[in-house]
Order: sequence, then C-alpha cells, then structure tokens
Amino acid sequence: MRAIYVIPVIVVILVTALSSVFIVDERKKGLVLQFGEVTQVKETPGLGFKIPFIQDVVYYEDRILGLETAPIEVTLLSDRRLVVSAFARWRITDVVKFRQSVGAGGEERAQQLLGNILTQSIPEVLGRTNQENVLSQDRTVLMNDILTIAKREAEALGVQVIDVRLTRTDLPEQNLSATFARMRAEREREAADEKARGGEAAQRVRAAADRTVVELTSDARRQADVIRGEADAERNRVLAEAYGRDPEFFAFLRSLTAYDVALKGGSSSIVMSPDSEFFDYLRGDRAPDARPAAPAPAAAPATAPAAP
Repeated sequence: MRAIYVIPVIVVILVTALSSVFIVDERKKGLVLQFGEVTQVKETPGLGFKIPFIQDVVYYEDRILGLETAPIEVTLLSDRRLVVSAFARWRITDVVKFRQSVGAGGEERAQQLLGNILTQSIPEVLGRTNQENVLSQDRTVLMNDILTIAKREAEALGVQVIDVRLTRTDLPEQNLSATFARMRAEREREAADEKARGGEAAQRVRAAADRTVVELTSDARRQADVIRGEADAERNRVLAEAYGRDPEFFAFLRSLTAYDVALKGGSSSIVMSPDSEFFDYLRGDRAPDARPAAPAPAAAPATAPAAP
C-alpha cells in the first residue's frame, strides 16, 4: 500500500524539479518573470533555475535581426516626391528595458516600433536634400544621418540599430508617366538639335565640295584651253614648215583631201566645168606647172586631220 502513495510523490517531486530548471540557448537571452516582474536575467547560455509554478521564463533573440520598412513617399528639398524604402539591422542590448518597452509583444512589437522610427527619420533626413543626392551612387552621408537618428530613438527600446540602407528610391506611380514624357521630350529635343547641327555641317561640307568642284573644273578648263592653244600653234607651225619645204606636195595633199570629201556618195550634187583647176590632179600623173597662190595656214586645221 505504501508504494501506491510513494509513486505519486516521486512523480510530483520530479515534475517540480524539472519545472525549476530551464535552458538558455546560445542564440537566446532569458528573463525570469514572477507575476510579470523581472526577477532574473539570464544572458549566458546554459542551465538556469527558477521557482516552479510561480516564475516563468521568456526568451529573446540574441542575434542580429533584419527589418525592411514599407515604401513611403518623401518630399525632397526641391519639392520632388520619391518612394523610399530602407533595410535596417538591429539587436537587443538591454533585455530588461526591451521587456518593459515592448511588453509581451516581443520581437514583432519591436519591429513595428523600429519601423515607425525609421519612417519618421527617413523623411526628416531626405527632406533636407535634393534629388541628385538621393539618386546618386554615394548616399553614405544620408544613410549615416538616418542611422544616427534611429540609434538615438531606439535606445529607449533597449535595442541597438547597427546599420540602415536605402533599398528603393523611385518616383511615385502617378508621376512616372509625366516624368517619362518629359524625359522623352528632352531627348527628342536633343536629337532634333543634333540633327540640325549635323544638317548644317553637311551643308557646309557640301558647299565646300561644290566650290572645290567649280574651282577644279575652271582650272582644268583653263589648262585645257592653254594646251589646246599651244597644240594649235604647234600644228600651224608644223603645217607651215611642211608647206615651206614642199609646196607642191602640200597642194597635192590638199587636193586629195578635197577629192575625198567632195566625191563621197550623198544627196548633194556639184556642178563645175571639166577644165576646172579642181580636177588638175585627175587629168594626169604630173602636177600643174604654175601654182602661185599658197594656201593660208589658218585653213589647214580643217582639212589636215582628214589626211589619213
């Protein structure tokens, strides 16, 4: 019969002993609460002891946590509006103050409070600058200013904000169409200016080329006239020299050329006397004895090329 009473007692003792022991993981921090009041802080990993059934243990993260804010609209110094979101890293430094600040909400409640802090600090910092600084690649100064404000405000929560980064800086949806239209108009205007400058340059090049063509053509024509004049003079000199050497042969050659031109078949007719001087070289194989009149050198160019 004693065994019947001993076993329940042993079970109660074991349950009581187990309830008085708790384990803190190396990634956690522990608080022992008694009727909602903090009675013990356990920040090192290992075993801990509490009063069973009276005291409770609450665990909080000892690791670095991340927080991503919701996108918010910010008015810049230049009255431009941007949609901005940020990412922050934080950790719990004072677990007692953290418990007093967030209550039973824990890390979720802390995320909400930190989000509110960032939502207030981001417009405060970006409202003092312009769009070029926000959209530039180097925004370290702006992020450090936001981090300074967030650190100061988060101390009351028992947490430390380690870093803040701007992850999104876009135009509001209602402004995108107008902004794109303005950018397109600016690009089209620049393209039109470039085309106009290109057309003007092409016109200058074309005018210079036309002027060069005229100058080269005029110079070539002048040189051709000079060469042609010199050739005519040389031809006349050669003809005059040839006539001076053998006037009879020259007269014979002139007559043969005249025969070749006059006796070709055609629709024209020539009526002349049979004893005309034109037929002197056709009557025999000897030239006439008297030929006092020599042909003028100026008339030679018209017939000399037909000699071949």
